[in-house]
Amino acid sequence: MEKLSFSLEDYIEEIYNQIINTGQAKVTAIASALGVKKASVTGALNSLAEKKLINYAPYSEITLTEEGEKIAKKIREKHENLAEFFMTVLGAGKPEAVDIACKMEHIVPDKIFENMVKLTACVKSELKEKIGKLY
Repeated sequence: MEKLSFSLEDYIEEIYNQIINTGQAKVTAIASALGVKKASVTGALNSLAEKKLINYAPYSEITLTEEGEKIAKKIREKHENLAEFFMTVLGAGKPEAVDIACKMEHIVPDKIFENMVKLTACVKSELKEKIGKLY
């Protein structure tokens, strides 16, 4: 599978988030969440359908294929772990951490991502230990 553009990654992640949160993904809700026009969403959905990452036809339910769900989960995992890294390790506030994570999830190589997750776990463990000693 060829690498998706950052934009298509955002669309597939948003479809996944909507399915998880509401049980379905809709063009209007995707447009609203991503701040784009419905025509842009339709174009992206057609592109994702051509790549066999979603099942889509106008006015029908939008679902992820097995491959699409796998990709969406990986993007969401990066997003969540990057945000946690920025908050836990670097002390960023949640809105700032989420915003930066959304931009970086597309470009952080897997090896660096894995190391960031390990560092976050280390820092959390150390913080837990310090807090435990206080009580």
